[in-house]
Amino acid sequence: MDTRLTAEQDEIRRTLRELLRTRCGPTEVRAALDTPAGHDPGLWPALAGRLGLPGLALPERYGGVGCTVTELALACEETGRALAPSPLLATCVLTAPLIHALGTEAQRAGLLPRIAAGTRTAALAVSGPALATALALTGANDGYSAGGGRAGGVQARRAADGWRLYGEAGQVLDGHSAGVLLVAAHTGGFARSRTLLFLVAGDAPGLLRVRQTTLDATRPQARVQLRDVPAELLGSQETDVLPALARTGDAAATVLAAEAVGAAGRVLERTVEYAGQRMQFGRPIGSFQAVKHRLADVYVAVQAARSAAYYAAWAAGRGKPAGGLALAQALEALRHAAAEGIQLHGGIGFTWEHDAHLYFKRAAGDELLFGPVHRLRDRAAETAGLFTTGEVAV
Repeated sequence: MDTRLTAEQDEIRRTLRELLRTRCGPTEVRAALDTPAGHDPGLWPALAGRLGLPGLALPERYGGVGCTVTELALACEETGRALAPSPLLATCVLTAPLIHALGTEAQRAGLLPRIAAGTRTAALAVSGPALATALALTGANDGYSAGGGRAGGVQARRAADGWRLYGEAGQVLDGHSAGVLLVAAHTGGFARSRTLLFLVAGDAPGLLRVRQTTLDATRPQARVQLRDVPAELLGSQETDVLPALARTGDAAATVLAAEAVGAAGRVLERTVEYAGQRMQFGRPIGSFQAVKHRLADVYVAVQAARSAAYYAAWAAGRGKPAGGLALAQALEALRHAAAEGIQLHGGIGFTWEHDAHLYFKRAAGDELLFGPVHRLRDRAAETAGLFTTGEVAV
């Protein structure tokens, strides 16, 4: 494994960091959170126009840049540093790969070029508590079902004019503002029960979307209600969506791990800077051995998480799943870095208005959606076959 960045990868990181430094500082982030969409409407076109970020990992034939998950993960390390509120995760990491993997050629040609150009956003509508299960992050998804309309799932039925959906999905990332929804729905009744994916226009009749109050305001979520909503089946009825969801889950975990590493690295930088400025007993608190030890522990955790995230990005390009374990380590490192940042900032660090809390909430929010950490590790051990049963030699 060669850990050196190519000139193209280094340029992506440098250009993106420059753009986010000028367009996505702490003040801009907090202002964006108060908008109806929950993100700066001007930032997304800038990311698309200058960097082609929405289409970074999409094929060139659909207007993308043609890069891999590795480049997308490196880019998201920079968006994680700034906690940039954007539809990147929902649109480009969760939804676009599924459309590319399972959609018909007409569906790909109709949606992917607009996603790559940044003119269309998308969201994967899977009920939040079941998202990690559907993506096979915390266990095999062979038993996953989107069913139970009244129980919080979504049902699909055939009608004279196509498919109709009814039910509800909560905690849908960017579900309130996405131009198109990719909805997981149960169909086939009891005898032929299965989960399929359906495309729903953001302005479809019978679709109700309400933004929810969330722990991590930088990741806007919505409750999506469908009342006899017209929908288009993604692919065909013979499409097996569960393997595609699992592949998307590993790639998403890889990107999320890199994003969390970027956030952890940034909060550590800010804490070290503050420790060198704050005076106590006539000297900076960063000069005290106890503070040095705590910061050193955070540094080791962040560097270990970065190594795991980079390996997962490298492995993703070679069909080797390693995203779940990297995500577990990165989330743990971010939570540790943010917690120490809050502590070492003293009284000001404990106020909700301090930026350290945004990073802590990001770690906690991601763990609620895609974890918890111990189950991510358990799934990684299961996938690697560490706990296979068999006779033990004595």
